[in-house]
This record gives sequence, structure tokens and C-alpha cells, in this order.
Amino acid sequence: MSGHSKWATIKHAKGIADQKRGQKFTKLIKEISVAAKMGGSDPDTNSALRTAILKARAENMPKDNIERAIKKGSGEDASVAYLELTYEGYAPGGVAIIIDTLTDNKNRTAADVRSALEKLGGSLGTSGCVSYKFKKKGIITYDGSKYSEDDVFTAALDAGAEDVSNDEGVITVTTEPGDFGSVLEAMQKAGFEQDSADINKIPDTYTAVDKERAQKVMNIIDRLESLDDVQQVSTDMELPDDFEG
Repeated sequence: MSGHSKWATIKHAKGIADQKRGQKFTKLIKEISVAAKMGGSDPDTNSALRTAILKARAENMPKDNIERAIKKGSGEDASVAYLELTYEGYAPGGVAIIIDTLTDNKNRTAADVRSALEKLGGSLGTSGCVSYKFKKKGIITYDGSKYSEDDVFTAALDAGAEDVSNDEGVITVTTEPGDFGSVLEAMQKAGFEQDSADINKIPDTYTAVDKERAQKVMNIIDRLESLDDVQQVSTDMELPDDFEG
């Protein structure tokens, strides 16, 4: 399996997210608010909030938006209670798919997720049917034309990263979820500006598909990510090297 295929899905999904930055902000604001409500408004003592803030800053969210989201979650608006729900299933070609959501109406979310999957050739599965194939990892990417792999490698490992790889000019730093915030902050202090930073569910192995099935899976990802309640979509798809979707 080539490195290109390993990270291509993440990079392609990021491209979709970049086209919908306003929607991305909405999802991050919800994540910040929920974290503040669950663990308090101080990021120094609330690791979930700290991580959510770092992710928002990595997307260049304005400081005012972040502060409003924290205030909303920490008590100014107690009328809405969100649930974290995860759905598992399959996309065309036997590709495993996990959909993480934050919702105030689980019946609506379940119906929307099922509809998005089934209308495009996928199906919902039972809890645990594919999640065992994935591990949570912090993923931070850098532009290889701006920074050398050796420099990123040294700084990242000194900061506690797990691994560093270079895939066609995209330098990827991998961390344990609990180290994501400290590694990202250390890299920023060292002068490295990330292209993206998030905690993703990464598969242990990948499912190869042809171009036709790859496009069908990407259509499902796009449809799911357009749903307000969906925070993140993860798959084990290995994109073909000639995919341009």
C-alpha cells in the first residue's frame, strides 16, 4: 500500500471541508460548547475544551467566535442538550464507515444518517461492527514545500509525537489523542504552521476500491458531512492512485 493511498482520503476530505468553511465553523462551535458544558470553561482543566479550541484555531476561527461558544456552553444557554452518538456501517465496495455526531434529536439524526447512506448505496450496521478496525490518532499536516521533513521530524518527536511521514509533499505528524494538544502547541511555538490539525479515526488496514466505487464512497462522505449533526466521517477506503474526484 502506497503512502499516497494511505492519506489520500484524509486530504480529499479536507479539501471538501475547506470548501465548506462556514459549515466547519458551525460544527466546531458545537464541539466547543459541548466540551465547555461537560467540563467547564477553563481549557487548562478541561482537556476536551482545550483540544476543541486548538482545532478551531487550526481552522483560523476568529477568537470572538471561540469565546462566544465557550460562554454558550458554560451556562448562558442551558436550553439545548447535545448527545454524542456514533453510527457504523458500510459504503460501496465493503468500505467500513463511522459517523460521529452531536445532536439534540437522536431520531432526526438516525433518520438523516440512514437516508444519506442508503440512498447512495451504503447501509447502517450494528454498534461495533466496524469500530474495532479503527484507532483514534491526532493528525497534524504540514506543507513539505515550506518545511523540511527532517526539521518537522525532530521537532515533532521532541514534542512527543508518535510518527512523522512524508507523502507527496504533505508531512504528516501522528500523535496519541492525549498528546495532540501538547504536540500541536509545541510545533506552533517552534514556528511550524500547520495545514490541518484534528483527531481522526484511522483504520488498522485499508480496503482497496476502484475509481467508480471510490467516487460513490466520496459522494456518501460529502452527503454525510453536509448534515449539521455530523461532526466527523471516517472510512477505511484506500483511494486508487489515479483518483481525482
